[in-house]
Amino acid sequence: MAHTLVDIPFENRHECWFCGEPSELTFSFPHQYFIVFDCSHPPLSVPSCRECTSLARKAEQHSIWAVGNAVKRFLTQTYQKDLAIGINWTQEELANSEFETGNFVGFQKSAWLMYEIAKQRVNYQGWVLSLESVELDVDYVGSEFLFDGVTYPSVDIAIDHFIETYDLSSWAFKKALSIVGFDKFGKAVKFCRLLIGNTPEQQRLALRYFAEDEKLD
Repeated sequence: MAHTLVDIPFENRHECWFCGEPSELTFSFPHQYFIVFDCSHPPLSVPSCRECTSLARKAEQHSIWAVGNAVKRFLTQTYQKDLAIGINWTQEELANSEFETGNFVGFQKSAWLMYEIAKQRVNYQGWVLSLESVELDVDYVGSEFLFDGVTYPSVDIAIDHFIETYDLSSWAFKKALSIVGFDKFGKAVKFCRLLIGNTPEQQRLALRYFAEDEKLD
């Protein structure tokens, strides 16, 4: 199967289409690792970094755009700890953290940079795809969710990310979200952090009061 390299804008000529990092390889789709019979676009190749190429080959999807969304999901999971730095700290707090000596000196120097790089890769949006100047019709509509400066591939990925980052009760967090809605995602996170270590009975009681208070707002 012959694959055509997509048109690459001059300003993106060295970028991975998935994450914006320097591209070393190309990723071709459809490919031998996952047979697709109903692909909506011609066989094509996009510039990609080594890591995203490996991740893309694991994505069992039916279009290059769906593969891109899956890669972002994998990146969010892979760099969960790096993204958590921006949740737990501000740049100023890290600079004033007094970690100048001991085992944490390296963390103080590199942590915010690690967070910024991870955030930029997850937030990166690849350019519009075209072949020989003919723009391709996008057949995939993602459900991205933006919170606190990070664009998650979906709200479910964001939920899983915060559950893992803060060790939240999965059912309690999802229940809190069902009460306040996704537009108050941060409020649900803060509330459920207060429930860490509580028994299920205590969490259920707190959620009942939480729901009652929300009705009064």
